[in-house]
Amino acid sequence: MLMTLVVFVIYGLFAASVRDQIISRPRVLTWMRRTFAAAFAALGAKLAFAER
Repeated sequence: MLMTLVVFVIYGLFAASVRDQIISRPRVLTWMRRTFAAAFAALGAKLAFAER
């Protein structure tokens, strides 16, 4: 149980540092928004053309 807590704390600290790096760079945010939008559009197109 202690090991699980340690792993989650380390993961949380790593995720927070990555988040800070991403938020501080507007170009990265723009790139991520476009990537997610393209992925969402691709999944929507895949769903629209899927056969039952």
